[in-house]
Amino acid sequence: MLGAVVLDAKGWWLVALLCLTQVLGMLSNATFPALIPVFQPLWGLSNTEAGWVSGVYYAGYTAAVPVLVTLTDSADARRIYLYSCLLGGLAALGFAFFASGFWSAMVFRFFGGISLAGTYMVGLKLLSDRLPEESRSRSVAVYTAHFGIGASISVLAAGEVEALAGWSWAFGISAMGSFAALLLIVLFVRPLARAPGETLKTAVFDFRPVFRNRPALGYTLGYAAHIWELFGFRAWLVAFLVFVFAHQPALAASDWSPTQVATVLLLLGLPASILGNEIATALGRRGVVSLIMLGSGGIALVLGFIAGAPLWLLTTVLLVYGILIMADSGALTAGAVIAATPERRGATMALHALLGFGAGFLSPLAFGVVLDLAGGAGQGFAWGLAFALLGLGVLTGPLILAALVPAKAAMQRSR
Repeated sequence: MLGAVVLDAKGWWLVALLCLTQVLGMLSNATFPALIPVFQPLWGLSNTEAGWVSGVYYAGYTAAVPVLVTLTDSADARRIYLYSCLLGGLAALGFAFFASGFWSAMVFRFFGGISLAGTYMVGLKLLSDRLPEESRSRSVAVYTAHFGIGASISVLAAGEVEALAGWSWAFGISAMGSFAALLLIVLFVRPLARAPGETLKTAVFDFRPVFRNRPALGYTLGYAAHIWELFGFRAWLVAFLVFVFAHQPALAASDWSPTQVATVLLLLGLPASILGNEIATALGRRGVVSLIMLGSGGIALVLGFIAGAPLWLLTTVLLVYGILIMADSGALTAGAVIAATPERRGATMALHALLGFGAGFLSPLAFGVVLDLAGGAGQGFAWGLAFALLGLGVLTGPLILAALVPAKAAMQRSR
């Protein structure tokens, strides 16, 4: 049995609300990556420059997350969440009205990434602070799976709005999502009062206890390997599909657009992440996650080379990859949360996000550099090498887990 549902109706209502605000706040998350084929000719961006703009979003996240998430060990996450929603909306509006090239795009995307730092992991801390211990694994998996939903809807909205009204409107509409998320939290989530005398026994920004927690560190480093693959894939998926459409006449002649196909592939992440965590909970977290990483990494090693393969084969590989690339996400984050000591949970989540999204900053940039060095986005060989780079990164995950997560902890069936 995969485990009984332990949350009451109020608890699941809170999970649903935080998942909704996460999706709304992420409407601008993939707007630039989804529109790389628009911005490259418009602003004369190279693949490396496009990779910088995609990656700098996660550089902003990485710079802010250690501070914002660690502060939730001593302050209610709700306030940080609200200010971050406001910043996200303003950053998207700024891009819509003032971005005119590489450097201005970098600035606004950097601030957008700071906003994500104060909503995604801070939102997870806001949620876990208000839920019972025994329900955290499942609620964490559901919540983290909605990151993929947010990214998927962001891709779809960017493509559809840009086609109808232009890229500025795509960013303007996405800003409204952040403002809507802010309003929902103000109205429906009450501040959390800390118990009298509740204080940390260690310095707020002291990460040494987190590094000494080997199981939590193992899941955190494994998460970084996972994010390296996932964010490189997300950042360049639409551009890759534009290349695929050029080599697949049947797709080019269909009513589908690259952003619509990308949305379907990314939406597979929701059930995959939740189911992956459930299976990991039942059968052993380390072993299940390692098998998933081996599968997704193996596909990444060949994916870029088969853009011109028979459509049925390419479609099958893409669908399986869309499932596997997200199936370990919830299990890795839940593993880190469960392994964390209660008084250092915020610091553990901060390090988890810092290392993971640090890899997410570097991955899109490295992908773009490989594309340029190997001949450009019009060459199948270049796409093959770029995807292989993602695969090599995620294949380090099973080695990390085997080294840091003890067998007893790996088989722990925590709910």
